[in-house]
Amino acid sequence: YSTDFEVHRNWLAITHNLPLSQWYYEATSEWTLDYPPFFAWFEYALSHVAKYFDPKMLVIENLNYTSRATIFFQRFSVIFTDILFIYAVRECCRCVNGKRAAKDILEKPTFILAVLLLWNFGLLIVDHIHFQYNGFLFGLMLLSVARLCQKRYLEGALLFAVLLHFKHIYMYVAPAYGIYLLRSYCFTANNADGSLKWRSFSFLHVTLLGLIVCLVSALSLGPFIVLGQLPQVISRLFPFKRGLCHAYWAPNFWALYNAMDKALTIFGLKCNFLDPTKIPKASMTGGLVQEFQHTVLPSVTPLATLICTFISILPSVFCLWFKPQGPRGFLQCLVLCALSSFMFGWHVHEKAILLAILPLSLLSVQRAKDAGIYLILTTTGHFSLFPLLFTPPELPIKILLMLLFTVYSFSSLKSLFRRERPLLNWLETIYLAQLVPLEIFCEIVFPLTPWKGHFPFVPLLLTSVYCALGVAYAWLKLYVSVLTERISGRQKAE
Repeated sequence: YSTDFEVHRNWLAITHNLPLSQWYYEATSEWTLDYPPFFAWFEYALSHVAKYFDPKMLVIENLNYTSRATIFFQRFSVIFTDILFIYAVRECCRCVNGKRAAKDILEKPTFILAVLLLWNFGLLIVDHIHFQYNGFLFGLMLLSVARLCQKRYLEGALLFAVLLHFKHIYMYVAPAYGIYLLRSYCFTANNADGSLKWRSFSFLHVTLLGLIVCLVSALSLGPFIVLGQLPQVISRLFPFKRGLCHAYWAPNFWALYNAMDKALTIFGLKCNFLDPTKIPKASMTGGLVQEFQHTVLPSVTPLATLICTFISILPSVFCLWFKPQGPRGFLQCLVLCALSSFMFGWHVHEKAILLAILPLSLLSVQRAKDAGIYLILTTTGHFSLFPLLFTPPELPIKILLMLLFTVYSFSSLKSLFRRERPLLNWLETIYLAQLVPLEIFCEIVFPLTPWKGHFPFVPLLLTSVYCALGVAYAWLKLYVSVLTERISGRQKAE
């Protein structure tokens, strides 16, 4: 079973047995509580149902405890909370323009979007095979997106504020929400050329947004502030000592950076430029969650990743401010913020790619260019999740599910935009096709070679680096598309 079963079992036990003042201090297990308070209360609520299935799972000292009843409860709780995700998908489909001509319901953008979201391969394996509660959390995010698209701004702001106190990874997309709400809700009118009409600024709207943020934050963090435990909570939420990369490198810029450092190290040793006695062994490829130093390239600090992330999201935020283009512009900025943070963030998990894939689904059914980017990102992003399912029985399951989703994505979007240009060019098609031999090598060929015992990290490294190229390409292509769209729109206006 995935370690996340034990993570959430431990959190159930902590919140069920201990007073609030000890939740963020308890450390019997290595899987300490490191999610915001709302998620802790969520676990507390689940624990009062869990006790009817198997009370032993709620004993803190029962480390790595498992039973049929425990597994059943955890699986069932994920399925039950996915009700919110299903409702959010319904609301998002209502926001999509369904006027495109279609022969039957199967070719309607709303139907295709519903399938792309509800049958999303990544979400399916991460939640229902690997085990997590991402569906419930993404339900909150998509519902907040839908409310903003429906111009129900206060509801959207409230939902997103609540979401941030469930899981703080959604801070990645907070700039998109902040700028869009300020631009579209706090400024109530624009000039004829689309520029801001400064006299239309509403202090009442700003005050209402501020109240929502303050009240939600007070409800979440207030008890810990009163107890004087806010620094402890913050230290749990942002554990910078875990290192630049996760045990398995997420397919981002730092995976390419690490690979380059490793290649330069090997080259330096071959040419006697480096002293072998001063090089740490398997520092980045040991599969451990820890801090490490690069050998040739400069080592990366949390501050450096923060600066890179900030710089990378600035163009998208500026575009949203000066050329908002309504909900479509907001979605573009949201996806770019998610991708930029994924590319340059500190200790990014591979599962965070879903934060960009799911909202990009809404854009993919509206324009052919976005559909092409979606196909590249979703195929490489989902393939990068394969190492999460590493046991032999899971191999045919993940391949079959990935094939089904990928075939449907390509066929449905190709049918939707059949009157327009091809969604992918020949180079993009060749790149995606190479994922097949890569999977064959990593899962079938490499385990049969003598290298497996000496270099067990090689399949993970190859998967991460190859997928990082595709994710980086999709990020750059979307950025160029958005910037070109804004510049051409401005020229037409002039």
